[in-house]
Amino acid sequence: MSLIAEQSAGRHQPGELAPTAAELADARSRFGAPGRNAVVMTMGALHEGHATLIRAARERVGADGFVVVTVFVNPLQFGAGEDLDRYPRTLDADLALAFAAGASVVFAPSADEVYPGGEPQVRITAGPMGERLEGASRPGHFDGMLTVVAKLLHLTGPDLAFFGQKDAQQLALIRRMVRDLNFPVEIVGVPTVREDDGLALSSRNRYLSPEERHTALALSRALFAARDRLAAQAALRARADALLGDPGRAENRAEALSRLGEARAAADAHAVAQAAEGRGAEAVRAAARAVLDDACHAEPPLALDYLALVDPADFTEVEDGHDGEAILAVAARVGTTRLIDNIPLTFGVVK
Repeated sequence: MSLIAEQSAGRHQPGELAPTAAELADARSRFGAPGRNAVVMTMGALHEGHATLIRAARERVGADGFVVVTVFVNPLQFGAGEDLDRYPRTLDADLALAFAAGASVVFAPSADEVYPGGEPQVRITAGPMGERLEGASRPGHFDGMLTVVAKLLHLTGPDLAFFGQKDAQQLALIRRMVRDLNFPVEIVGVPTVREDDGLALSSRNRYLSPEERHTALALSRALFAARDRLAAQAALRARADALLGDPGRAENRAEALSRLGEARAAADAHAVAQAAEGRGAEAVRAAARAVLDDACHAEPPLALDYLALVDPADFTEVEDGHDGEAILAVAARVGTTRLIDNIPLTFGVVK
């Protein structure tokens, strides 16, 4: 079934809906794309965050490239009591958004097409990283996610695959799978897209009442508070280093920070002390937790699942004194809606 859509690359191309792998292969052969191939995997209910991924894919492969957007609500990713049946299906709107953003083909298979004969007996296992945070809250979720991503990579055969950084643990696991199992594809992470009020774009946002949405803003506010605390810590340490002057002097950074605190009546003594001791990770967690604790007493309340400051390589908690990249991740429920968010942070100087 063919639809005509104006591509974001500035030309007109046939935008096709392919419900089967055979139709996808046929569309690719007829497209005759001389450029590179890219895929954006989604579960539908597309929004501006997905459009950003599709535009990024189109930009990377160019006007002559081939961009596949997959729309498949994967049953393997939903555990008992989760919202598989409730998950929104909006294929007509998805097609319009995907083609306007630059998709060549939307591959929207049925469950029988992806899993002929029922759920697969052989699956990808996420390993220890898949048992932490989201994996602990949703057992088996990442095994199901990696299984379908592996299948879709085989079916779409891309040079590049684009995923949002909002699902940071998912992105890290996909990168690990591709590296460990030698998939010939480059995984590209795209920064989280947020609404004007800071809430990370999600298909589940539509379930929030106005009052629940107000409470849900605590997730992004907590992350931003942590980011600001880290920046303040770094500024204090930099000012202390500037006070040190001659490195041969006996005065150390802690003493310099103490003098800064004494010199400024409005200084945050706790922040000064933590900056002096290199306790950046603890301060970052505390800043985020304070915002979330307030939201837990709001009406309606936020029910915190986890707040974690982790190493992006394996999603283990980082300790105080950590230097390098980290991810501050949060998950919570507001009403019946579960939301996740995260923000990348850099501690110290990354060499």
